[in-house]
Formats: sequence, C-alpha cells, structure tokens
Amino acid sequence: MKHLNIIVTGKVQGVGFRETTKIIANQMMVNGFVRNEKDGSVYIEAEGEAIFLEEFVNWCHEGPDRSRVENVVVSEAEVKNYRNFEILRK
Repeated sequence: MKHLNIIVTGKVQGVGFRETTKIIANQMMVNGFVRNEKDGSVYIEAEGEAIFLEEFVNWCHEGPDRSRVENVVVSEAEVKNYRNFEILRK
C-alpha cells in the first residue's frame, strides 16, 4: 500500500476533472480524495497498490476529454488508510 499526493495543473477545473477522477479511482481500486484548489489546480491524495497507483497517475497526465493537463507533480507520503474515494468541495 502506497500513498501519493498529486497536484495537477492546466485547464483542470470546470471540465469534470474531479468527477472523472472519482470514477477512474473507483475502477482502479484507489482510495483518497480530489479537490479543486484556489490557484486553479486539482489536488489529489491517492492510496492503493503500487501497480494501480501507477496507472492512476498515468491517467492524471491525460485527464478527461475536456481538460488540458499541463503538469502533474507526484510525491509519496504516509498512508492514511482511506476507505473510499471522495470529491471534497470547499
């Protein structure tokens, strides 16, 4: 089990990024959350098996059809044992 913090920048808000991220995470057995940030980026905390997280990060580089991902920054962090994947709204 690994935990990744992921920051996605580009045209990633207002394009269904969070909703699609939740669907993809559920398909890949990834738990955690996704939220929009004030700077226009999307922040994700993702936990799961390394092979699924690798696929999930690959998807983050593409995003949904209406998005335009410019950059993805990934860092490892301590596992928090999330039980599901949620969209957080501020």
